[in-house]
Amino acid sequence: MHHLVDGNGRPLVTVVGPGQAGDAPMFPHLMRHLQVRRMGGGRARTRPDRVRGDKAYSSRAIRRHLRDRGIAAVIPERADQAGHRKRRGSRGGRPPAFDPVDYRGRNVVERRFNLVKQWRGLATRYDKLAIVYRSAVVLHAVITWTDALSDTP
Repeated sequence: MHHLVDGNGRPLVTVVGPGQAGDAPMFPHLMRHLQVRRMGGGRARTRPDRVRGDKAYSSRAIRRHLRDRGIAAVIPERADQAGHRKRRGSRGGRPPAFDPVDYRGRNVVERRFNLVKQWRGLATRYDKLAIVYRSAVVLHAVITWTDALSDTP
């Protein structure tokens, strides 16, 4: 299960993939499904201002994808990537831009995963069929959004 959440931890996109699949290969699928409706109407927004991710999303392809779309990447560089870059010397290029203060906001994502894992069926994936599992994930998202909207005055 892979999520894109907003700055308040509310799920925007959820993709259920194979359990053994890594995070990085799922990133383009998540971004392709991202659509946030605008308050005053008009076309849905598909390009966030920035994307915060952990080191699993630190790949050249993901950084290029975000840069081509004008999205700031707040993703730390993996130690092996830094080592390869430094070993190449001046041909290795500059380190990618990283804002450690902005990266602190990534804990919102971790808190979202912790809330999802409170549902035992989602944490252990008892369901054999992906559609049944996804329906539980969507139900959890609906409850999250309903709680968030009822808290606003």
